[in-house]
Amino acid sequence: MSSSGVALSDGRVQNRIENYNAFWQKDLNKEDESGNKNRLDQYTEVVNGYYDGATDLYEYGWSQSFHFSRFYKGEAFLASLARHEHYLASQMVLRPGMRVLDVGCGVGGPAREIAQFSDAQIVGLNNNDFQLQRARKYTKKMGLENQVTFVKGDFMKLAEQFGENSFDAVYAIEATVHAPSFEGVYGEIFKVLKPGGVFGVYEWVMTDTWDPSIPRHKELAHQIELGNGIPEMRPIRSARQALKTVGFEIEHEEDLADRPDPIPWYYPLEGDIRKAQTWWDYFTVWRMSWSGKLVTHNAIRVMEAVGLVPKGTHDVGESLKVAGDALVAGGQTKLFTPMYLVVSRKPKN
Repeated sequence: MSSSGVALSDGRVQNRIENYNAFWQKDLNKEDESGNKNRLDQYTEVVNGYYDGATDLYEYGWSQSFHFSRFYKGEAFLASLARHEHYLASQMVLRPGMRVLDVGCGVGGPAREIAQFSDAQIVGLNNNDFQLQRARKYTKKMGLENQVTFVKGDFMKLAEQFGENSFDAVYAIEATVHAPSFEGVYGEIFKVLKPGGVFGVYEWVMTDTWDPSIPRHKELAHQIELGNGIPEMRPIRSARQALKTVGFEIEHEEDLADRPDPIPWYYPLEGDIRKAQTWWDYFTVWRMSWSGKLVTHNAIRVMEAVGLVPKGTHDVGESLKVAGDALVAGGQTKLFTPMYLVVSRKPKN
């Protein structure tokens, strides 16, 4: 599939959104290796098609930080997202003056939060023009444009773009799962880090409990892929081994979803307003309920029909509904985690 098509003024490309769902079989049980290879070969089209259609929906239904987080009882949704970002920055020991790369920065929510928390200089990398426009606009509005900057680039070609030994630290929050291989993207991160530099990641992986020989397990992985613009879901051991293979020394690793939290990370996706932690969060949780999704997706259908959003946005929204159900199921069964935390270091010599 080609990205050639109508380039919109906001940076999106029309046919990328319309073609997104065509990367998967309508019946996910019929997925085979040829489809998987096609998605890996065209990962930029898969990811950009998804985010061209999903970014508006993410910002409406979630926030400007496109990731999950742990919850304390009574903790507000946005406070939890910020704490998750602070936790990564503190585990990495980010400090004022450090030059830090955010790999797959979305619209810049985590970059802005971590910059304010750590006083580091953040460079956000993204291959999606639509999200980059949003990121720069929001950052300027907050007066952080001299501390947080954004560049377009491919995370599989970091050394080519930045040169080797360019950053004191690199982090990725639920982003490198979009890469065609962990070894490829982690290897590029290793190259651009200075000797002794630190890499922190929250990775999306299937847990050790996941068994692709079990049809329901395999289908769950494909549902997560389809609903989140991911070429291929991989097991946790694959991420761990990839880090070691490219030369990182792992200092700390933990699946944070395994902690015995009273409030599960996936609770906002369940759509049960009885579980909302604060009054404002009732609205956030409602948007994920059956009635909230009904209102949202019918509104998108109408907006698409009159040209207020690009064609294909509704179909991507339908994929998001598949994603929500699959992520909840993956969390409940412990087959999937969005918060495999690893802090690794590039050797000094």
